[in-house]
Amino acid sequence: MVTISENDRDLLGKYGNTQFRYAMIYVVLTLVVLLFLNIYSSQTSQKLFYQSKETSMVEKCLLASSEIGNLDVMSYSTVARKIAQLDSLRMTRLVVTDQTGMVIYDSTAPQKAEGSYALLPEVVTALEHKDVFSWNYHDGVMLSRAATPIMSSGTLVGCVYMLEADAAQGEMIRSLQNNILSITLILVALIFVYSLCFSRIFSKRIQRFMKSIRTIRSGDYGHRVKMGGRDELHFLAEEFNDLTEKLQRSEEKRSRFVSDASHELKTPLASIKLLSDSILQNDMDMETVREFVGDIGNEADRLNRMSLKLLSLSNVENQTDEDCEIINLAPTVQRAVRMLSAIAEKSGIRIETDLEKDSPVLILEDDLYQIVFNLVENGIKYNTSGGKVTVTLDREEDNAILRIADNGVGIPKQAMDKIFDRFYRVDKARSRKSGSSGLGLSIVRGIVERNQGTITVKSELGKGSVFTVSFPVFDTEEVGQ
Repeated sequence: MVTISENDRDLLGKYGNTQFRYAMIYVVLTLVVLLFLNIYSSQTSQKLFYQSKETSMVEKCLLASSEIGNLDVMSYSTVARKIAQLDSLRMTRLVVTDQTGMVIYDSTAPQKAEGSYALLPEVVTALEHKDVFSWNYHDGVMLSRAATPIMSSGTLVGCVYMLEADAAQGEMIRSLQNNILSITLILVALIFVYSLCFSRIFSKRIQRFMKSIRTIRSGDYGHRVKMGGRDELHFLAEEFNDLTEKLQRSEEKRSRFVSDASHELKTPLASIKLLSDSILQNDMDMETVREFVGDIGNEADRLNRMSLKLLSLSNVENQTDEDCEIINLAPTVQRAVRMLSAIAEKSGIRIETDLEKDSPVLILEDDLYQIVFNLVENGIKYNTSGGKVTVTLDREEDNAILRIADNGVGIPKQAMDKIFDRFYRVDKARSRKSGSSGLGLSIVRGIVERNQGTITVKSELGKGSVFTVSFPVFDTEEVGQ
């Protein structure tokens, strides 16, 4: 058996319960999703800015290179004059080089940079007859770089390099990223609160289940789980309550069975004890001793019969899946009647049979034999000398009917609802004399119901009783069609 220490219970209470685990799972999943959306949104927005800036910068570089390429002579003065004429070319820095990369014009250092070399990556790439653009975002400023070659009459004569520091768009990117981050944090907080509330409600419902299980385990089988909603837990609660109800009925049957069995077994045991004490404590002649010993033997036989009945009743309740077979009723009925003929003759009872309307049923042959034997035996026991027991087979629509009727003592109306109960006897004195244990009809009902049948009784006091057993007909011809 697994035991949990107090420290483990505290840890479970804080971190091991369902509420905490579900909350953490929701939060982690939410963080992962929002982080992905945050990164995706940021990169997408930057990509849009990048594409827009690339188009703008490359177009300006191409315009500048086209205008400068039309100059007869590329010098500082001619290039500066041409750039001044182009109002759209206002850049943070604009550099014009010759085909070797030597600076002709630099807007950040007029004439001072002339004769130096601009060994920038973009310049080197442009001098290889390629348009180039690069971009990066740093400290809230968008830095864009573009360069294009200058062609004159199909010959490379230099390149144009532009640098633009755009603080406005940089601030727009930073503001967008900050807004996405703020929305993400708010969503995380809301999801966290929601997950805590949801998991708390879910955990309380689970705890309600656990409390109900502990209650039932303590012996309160009448307890039921009350679970609202129409979700899986609601249907689980209904299944749990059905199971508990079956458990309660089983426990009630078990308690009643033990109580009844104890009560019934106590009587013959007390008689045996009384008779044996009488023999030991009193001086008796041999004839009286033989009489007392005979009575002890009779009580022992009664105990034996009662034990066999109890065992049979237990088997009926525990057997659920039997290898049933399709049999006709008449042969088994005849066999049971034949076995009881001697007892009936000894008691002065006549058994009559009418088995012409036979039908096939799906049943275990031993079960059918026990049904017939018990009902016919009862008809003999509770009859009068010169009476009769009639066994009839009939068919009503799709049901095979077995009737056992007697013209014996009958059953009082107030006892009709109890005759199938365990250990119930209408006339206890007569039952004790006949050796009845009060279990026969309980066994019969159990066997009948186990084989999808029904049993009913009609009786009139002083005129006899009729027991009717019905089973579904199992016609082999219809099955084969």
